[in-house]
Amino acid sequence: MRYFIELSYNGKNYHGWQIQPDAISVQEKINNALSTVYQKDIQIVGAGRTDTGVHASQMFAHFDIDKLVDDNLEFKLNSILPNDIFIKAIFLVDDEKHARFDALSRSYEYKIWLGRNPFLLDFSWQIHSQKPNVTLMNEAAKLLLDHEDFESFSKVKTNVHTFNCNVTEAFWVQKDNQLTFHISANRFLRNMVRAIVGTLLDVGLDKISISDFKNIIESKNRSNAGLSVPAKGLFLTQIKY
Repeated sequence: MRYFIELSYNGKNYHGWQIQPDAISVQEKINNALSTVYQKDIQIVGAGRTDTGVHASQMFAHFDIDKLVDDNLEFKLNSILPNDIFIKAIFLVDDEKHARFDALSRSYEYKIWLGRNPFLLDFSWQIHSQKPNVTLMNEAAKLLLDHEDFESFSKVKTNVHTFNCNVTEAFWVQKDNQLTFHISANRFLRNMVRAIVGTLLDVGLDKISISDFKNIIESKNRSNAGLSVPAKGLFLTQIKY
């Protein structure tokens, strides 16, 4: 039988989602918790990967087991797991349902705080100097919906067959000092959102023009794009099936 897990986590203390040989990951912690409960090795499969320090307000994973799970499994896992990982729900699905391959879209948010806020240090990138032009950044962000190849924003030497992604929304929202970038697509490349945010900020800070941003996308060259902004401001927020 196959079960889906819905969960959230604070990524500050983890080297990303995926199991690493010499570093602590979210996947490893959940594998260990499930294996402890059932006294046998259980491995989960995630809906995707998040990099070191990236958070998730919604993530899904699946695991297989040969019996119905206990109604108290959520409670048991949350009792074992550290406080920065939280199991929201566990539910039975068809045996063919796959957490990664059946996902139709994924959404991320990147949070920037304009100024200083000690209570948001772990969950936003704080900009203390010039305030970016949000109108210009939104004009540039619209161009993402007109393109498919995002090699310019991909981590170099990544092992993928294609750099094509179908971006369905990309926009900035400002509420007081909180600036949030929203983006959804069928798939994302490694480091893609953080590189897009860094390049859009260059537009908002008048370092490059909207035309330059378009040229950067079409160049398919990561060295032409902006910096990769810090991981702590990035959240995986929604996965649709």
